[in-house]
Amino acid sequence: MVVSNRLPVDRVVAEDGTATWKTSPGGLVTALEPVMRANEGAWVGWPGVADEEVAPFVDNGVQIVPVALSAKELEDYYEGFSNDTLWPLYHDVIAPPTYHRDWWDAYVRVNRRFAEAAAAVTEEHGVVWVQDYQLQLVPKMLRELRPDITIGFFNHIPFPPYGIFAQLPWRRQIVEGLLGADVIGFQRQGDAGSFLRAVRRLLGYDTRSTVVEVPVEEDAVGGTRRINRSRRGASVRPVVARHFPISIDSASFEAMARTPEIQARAREIRAELGDPETIMLGVDRLDYTKGIGHRLKAFGELLGDGRLTSEDAVLVQVASPSRERVDTYRQLRDDIELQVGRINGDYSTLGHPAISYLHHGYPREEMVALYLAADVMLVTALRDGMNLVAKEYVASRFDNDGVLVLSEFAGAADELKQAVQVNPHDIAGLKDAMEASARMPRVERTRRMRALRRRVLENDVARWSESFLAALTEHAAGLQLGVRPAARGQEAPHGQEAEHRDDSAHGQASELERVAVHDRELDGGAR
Repeated sequence: MVVSNRLPVDRVVAEDGTATWKTSPGGLVTALEPVMRANEGAWVGWPGVADEEVAPFVDNGVQIVPVALSAKELEDYYEGFSNDTLWPLYHDVIAPPTYHRDWWDAYVRVNRRFAEAAAAVTEEHGVVWVQDYQLQLVPKMLRELRPDITIGFFNHIPFPPYGIFAQLPWRRQIVEGLLGADVIGFQRQGDAGSFLRAVRRLLGYDTRSTVVEVPVEEDAVGGTRRINRSRRGASVRPVVARHFPISIDSASFEAMARTPEIQARAREIRAELGDPETIMLGVDRLDYTKGIGHRLKAFGELLGDGRLTSEDAVLVQVASPSRERVDTYRQLRDDIELQVGRINGDYSTLGHPAISYLHHGYPREEMVALYLAADVMLVTALRDGMNLVAKEYVASRFDNDGVLVLSEFAGAADELKQAVQVNPHDIAGLKDAMEASARMPRVERTRRMRALRRRVLENDVARWSESFLAALTEHAAGLQLGVRPAARGQEAPHGQEAEHRDDSAHGQASELERVAVHDRELDGGAR
């Protein structure tokens, strides 16, 4: 059972008014659909239409369970609390979060509706995987309704440091909601560490390595599947909190890039842009977390300094529309388009625009052609859970060419070490990296891209889903996931990091133990 804000299908209405359902092309759906078909799984989520009850149905062997939401609930729960409170807070308050009690009330109400829908259709001793920040209260609510099931939760966006998270008026309720799960997954090791620190500071629970010991009332022990004894002899329910970096369907991107049609389209794109020596590419939702303005500023200054010219370099910026009913996003669009206009007015020449700005989405085929056409891919996020565009670019470059410029504040930076990593706030450093990438010798480009491709092709979205579901299965079987602290300098217990071949995960358990000791010192020994 998967529970997410949106269902994995989109409703398509024909000209005659008849409606059909089409599978969404997202990576999560691609990864989980085969597993769910094989296990007669179900997916709970909002069907994408407000104020309408949609009956459950079966799509490609998967039971679809729609959850109805009113327009007012979407405004308060989704646009409000999820995207105007949690999103900016979890992205290091790049934009100030807004706190409204009415939004919080709607968030609680909608989370309960999702939990009740999942509880009603999950089989006895089933496995439920809850997805993302919109549904952080669901694990606890679901556990109260169905203590027999195994619950996983994956947070696709960053989890903020405690000093930022503590601003949230409902911080304790969020942490308690997440701890209803058996396994909580994060994109980065640091995100897991931030969550564990919040648990210690807010609830005082013991943590050992990557495991939280959640106290269980003695009269509730009989109805709870996993019970351990703490070092103090109390009944506790172990909850694993660690990182499982998400990925993409790498093979499908590579296969598409290898088709003659896509390669021909890539050549057409270069010709349409005037066949410049260097094409730089940015592909983002139009969001303040993506660092689009920083990228434009650096490119404009390179042109102003004469280090690049519009005759030999062009920046293609795809900025797909996002949350345009939210004031912050409308203002961001105005700011970005004003910035693009100024740079083009100052530095374009006839037939050679400095920036080609595209404010709409494109199908995957066109995106892969753009990836093939681009010499330099710019990912300058100010804060990002992972950033799958970076991995899509790498997977598409079967020719082992191209340079990835990657923000150190994107989760992908933990894995893609051979990218040219940058601090997007350092405009001078970003300019140097962009210029160096444009002039990088082919031998160096090939060396870096081969290493990046090995990583992305090996650690694809199927491996991500398999690893998380394996952790849930082990937990359901009663195995002691991560309970024993790892030896200094070694991997976390059970070789989980080796299984994922994630070099950045080495020493995760011991590092989190050091963080725990530091927290206890700060808190005067209180836990």
